[in-house]
Order: sequence, then C-alpha cells, then structure tokens
Amino acid sequence: MIRSWLVDMMEQGTGARSVGRKLTTLKSFFRFHLRVGTISINPMTKVSSPKIPRHLPVFVEKDKMELLAGQVDFGEGYPGCRDRLILELFYATGMRLSELVNLKETDLDFHHETVKVLGKRNKERLIPFSNKVGSLMKSYLDAKKQTFGENDDLFLTDRGKRIYPKMVYRIVTRYLGKVTTLEKKSPHVLRHTFATHLLNNGAELNAVKELLGHANLSATQVYTHNTIEKLKKIYKQAHPKA
Repeated sequence: MIRSWLVDMMEQGTGARSVGRKLTTLKSFFRFHLRVGTISINPMTKVSSPKIPRHLPVFVEKDKMELLAGQVDFGEGYPGCRDRLILELFYATGMRLSELVNLKETDLDFHHETVKVLGKRNKERLIPFSNKVGSLMKSYLDAKKQTFGENDDLFLTDRGKRIYPKMVYRIVTRYLGKVTTLEKKSPHVLRHTFATHLLNNGAELNAVKELLGHANLSATQVYTHNTIEKLKKIYKQAHPKA
C-alpha cells in the first residue's frame, strides 16, 4: 500500500523532496506505534525514499559582485546606506538572512573587526570583516543615528522599525537584478557566493565551514563542486586536447 501510494504521488508530479518528507513522517508514525506496542512489525523498514537530485549552489560571478560594489547606485540618505551595507555584509560574511535581521549594534566589534552572529541552535560565532566593510558600517551608523537617534537594532526600516526578512529579501533581489540575470536572486545566493569565492581562491574547507556556521563538513563540501566545475571550464578552454 505504501509503495503504491509512493508511485501514485510520483506519477502525479509530486517532487522527490516532498515525497521524502511524507515518508519520513510515516516512518516516525510507525516507530511510535512499534514503541507503544500497537504494532509488532514496522512496514516502513523495506520502503526506500526516492533519490533527491542534488543541484550545485547558485552563485554570482566575481566580476558581477565587483560591478555591484563599484557601479550600482544605491541612492542617497539612510535607505541607500542601509541597502548598500546589507548587500556588502551578506557577501563579506556569508551570514544567513535570519542572522542579519537579528543583528544588534553591540554585535559589531570595530577594534577586532568582527561581527557576532547568533546562528542555528543558538550557536554564536564571530565572523571577520574588512576595513572597507568597517568604514561602510561607520558611515551607516552615523546616517542611522542622524535619522532615528539611538536604537540597538542594527538595521531599521524607512520608518525606524526593526527590519524584517521579506524586506531584506526584496532589497537583495532588486540590487542583484541590476548586475546578474540569474533566475534565483536571494540572500542565500550571496551566502553561496561568499563560500564559492573563498574556496575558488584557496580557502581551507574547515575554515569556510566555521565561517558559515555549518555543523557538519558535508554541508560545506557542496561548494567544492563549484570549484571543480570552474577547473573543468578552465581546462576545456586552455588545454589543446580538451
């Protein structure tokens, strides 16, 4: 019955990831009944989940990021300063959207040039930033103070309220759309870009893992495939026998 239900879902076009989630739920359901003694055999033991296709992380090319930093007009005043810093911070630190939204002014350490973020499972980590990003932060904090006065939340809306994820998503999508034709444009794409560019320029995998706040190295290893793809491209372009 379970296998025929699985086949039926696949034939109706349900994605492998969605089917896998449903099967995981069923496995938990039957494990519970096995534990309390309602059933004596778990029917899910011989049911396999469909293979989930793995896609390479989408990232923005280095020249496009340079174009974003150097030639895109972010506008004047507080909103322009804020939007520029949001884009720069995502690319410079690789932090998650939730981590950026929850940043406080007190999380910035200009002396050591680090920013403290609260990641998944309430795990804190320190991420370094460059002099350039530090200067942008100081300019932004001045503009913020002149516009709204004292407020510990790092990023605010145009009305002085704490910024929210959907607004940040819209800001990132708008400005990435000015430099790239990628179908997917999001804060997470900038996180992918941060990791890919680090690995392409020789960063150690373990160091990138710590910067991203990954619990397991396997989560970081997906970015090495982009590095391999880049090497293949160079090989095909440069080798006479390619």
